[in-house]
Amino acid sequence: MAEVLAAADLGVLLGALRARGYRVVGPRVAAGVIQYAELDDAGDLPHGWTDEQAPGRYRLARRDDDAYFGYAVGPHSWKRELLPPRVRLWQASRDGLAVEEEETDYQPTAFVGVRPCELAAIAIQDRVFLDGRFADRDYAARRADVFLVAVECGSPSSLCFCSSLGTGPGATDGFDLALTELHAGEHRFLVRSGSSAGNAVLADLPTRPAARADLETAEQVVEAAARAQAGRFAAEDVHDLLLRNLESPHWDAVAERCLSCGNCTLVCPTCFCTHVEDTSSLDGETAARDRVWDTCFSLRYAEMHGGNTRPTTRARYRQWLTHKLATWEDQFGTSGCVGCGRCIAWCPAAIDIRAEVAAIRQEDAHAHA
Repeated sequence: MAEVLAAADLGVLLGALRARGYRVVGPRVAAGVIQYAELDDAGDLPHGWTDEQAPGRYRLARRDDDAYFGYAVGPHSWKRELLPPRVRLWQASRDGLAVEEEETDYQPTAFVGVRPCELAAIAIQDRVFLDGRFADRDYAARRADVFLVAVECGSPSSLCFCSSLGTGPGATDGFDLALTELHAGEHRFLVRSGSSAGNAVLADLPTRPAARADLETAEQVVEAAARAQAGRFAAEDVHDLLLRNLESPHWDAVAERCLSCGNCTLVCPTCFCTHVEDTSSLDGETAARDRVWDTCFSLRYAEMHGGNTRPTTRARYRQWLTHKLATWEDQFGTSGCVGCGRCIAWCPAAIDIRAEVAAIRQEDAHAHA
């Protein structure tokens, strides 16, 4: 079932979510980027803005229409909500040697503006943190009461390649509500429900049944976004390609450019490396342990008793790329990449993983010619 919601009534959707007790988080312009933050009303959305992206470059620009979701993705991902950069695990006091775990009673949250590639990223992190032998307590508590409002992509950046990986630009599952922004004629949204919770919210909205023209226009939006990405990334056999080229000289060429800064892992919606920090007060009365984001590009990340397993930039970049596109599949049954392009835009050295895979593919073809 599909309904049509007038663009002018988008605020009604946000109000319906708040009325159900959800904290509403979505895209808004701040500090020169589109980032995720709490929304008070539809006026907070990036109305009339788009993003221009290239390797090592991200800029906001005005659109020539009034689209609410006329951009691709910014530096934030929903990982910041579900796996925050810093989480207090426990704290202790000398008084009675009491150790207390942090509370995990989080407010239900609605994520508004989730791109299909981000739905795929959330599903990947669900496999990592929920589907293993031991579920992560904090992640499970944050994930339990999340309402997902997806928005199909109509304005992919030059770095997007979700269509090559099957993670977009259309939303097929994993959402409570899915919106497609339509501009032909009336500015409106096609709305589809994907859950019983979605049905309940949809019933409270001032919608009308979707006509055939609405459905056809929505299909055209998604198809145009997919065509715009055609040929950007060759995903076939990338798993075997990378694993049989672990000693490729191209890893040295990448290492000469890579700064090991970890930007790619910080903006990635699926990277999940963390470590713990132990601190104590100056008077020795209290102590605490926090979990913080880490990166496999850090020199110390691979330190263990007996030495460092990845002491060079070459080794660390190879580990990241082969894990992301190959051994992640062995571990979790899916690629660790969803084709959002963030790692390309926010790399200060403008390293493009699509170009790196293509270079290794070319070397491999010459070697086996």
